[in-house]
Amino acid sequence: MIIRRLWLSTAVLALAVSALPSTASSATPRSSAAGWSVQRGADALRDTGVTGVSVRLETPQGTTTARSGVGNLVSDQPVPMDGYLRLGSTTKTFVATVVLQLVGEKRLSLDRTVEQLLPGTVSGAGNDGRTITVRDLLQHTSGLYDYIYDVFPEPSAQTYYANRWRTYRPEQLIAKAMRHEPAFPAGTRWAYSNTNYVLAGMIIEKVTGLSWEQQVRDRILRPLGLRRTETPGTWPFLPDPHTANYQQFTADDPMTDTTIPYRPFDSGADGSMTGTAHDLNRFFTALATGRLLGPSELAAMRTTVPVPQDSGHPAGTRDGLGLFFTPLSCGGGYFGHGGSGFGYVIRTAVTTDGRRAITVSAHSRSADPNTAIRQEDALRNLIDQALCRTS
Repeated sequence: MIIRRLWLSTAVLALAVSALPSTASSATPRSSAAGWSVQRGADALRDTGVTGVSVRLETPQGTTTARSGVGNLVSDQPVPMDGYLRLGSTTKTFVATVVLQLVGEKRLSLDRTVEQLLPGTVSGAGNDGRTITVRDLLQHTSGLYDYIYDVFPEPSAQTYYANRWRTYRPEQLIAKAMRHEPAFPAGTRWAYSNTNYVLAGMIIEKVTGLSWEQQVRDRILRPLGLRRTETPGTWPFLPDPHTANYQQFTADDPMTDTTIPYRPFDSGADGSMTGTAHDLNRFFTALATGRLLGPSELAAMRTTVPVPQDSGHPAGTRDGLGLFFTPLSCGGGYFGHGGSGFGYVIRTAVTTDGRRAITVSAHSRSADPNTAIRQEDALRNLIDQALCRTS
């Protein structure tokens, strides 16, 4: 089980922003090398073996973009500028924002229990929805088992091809999780679980009578003019232009084209959205500057708990409600979220004052743990350098 979970943490949509093995190093210190640039940071990430990299940085001085590598290993076409991306777990920040808007409207409370909202849904094998609150779901303190370990049983291209078209209803995914005992009593510890946000999506629909997708479109995408951000559900194809994604499932395998998502865990409230770096930066900036939430709801979102040192996150990382805080090497820190699935990692970060935002996307993933760590370190260093040098 330890080996299986280690692989899953590097290759599956499992661990929030980092999606790394627990042996990953802490945040890379800011380099003092002269001549660093966003383009050099993108090239450094490419040099770790990532096939394609795209970066978009927004500051008061303007927009800086960079791309490196290729957008397709077959055609060698370049990485498109502001191409369409799979957002993966970054979807969770949109979902948490809708939940907190409902809290601000007095239609929901963070202290309501899952049992009160979805009677009988969380029960069995020691799971008890009476002890788990909405806050626990959004902050990953519920202790609920992560269903993804049941929908991708073995790390292989054969498993990917055999199951990538299969879909599950949210209720089916929750039922899978309920076969397993909770990791800990709710509210006592932290552990990332996609199951939490499947339940959050179900709660949105229960409270409003509309799907979480419709609520995200009505409350966030349309008001902010995010015309290239979508909630495609089980639709598997990215619009053009986009970069192809490549996953190495075992260390001896070649890269597999995984641009078609693995729908058993890429089609729900925990990770199904698509969009662009431009739209992501706009969304996180609007969130940080109070355009989407009232002061008390934004404060609740930014109220954090420590993330364990062995979780694969940088030292000092803390988790809020659909939003992580990560320290910067130059002082202060940033809020953000990331997502990952087969063949891609995406990360969006915004400084606490909302003045600087960056989205980085990497379009291949290695099965070798040491390579995965080097790639993650390069990605973190790029974000740290970019935000520190524009501060």
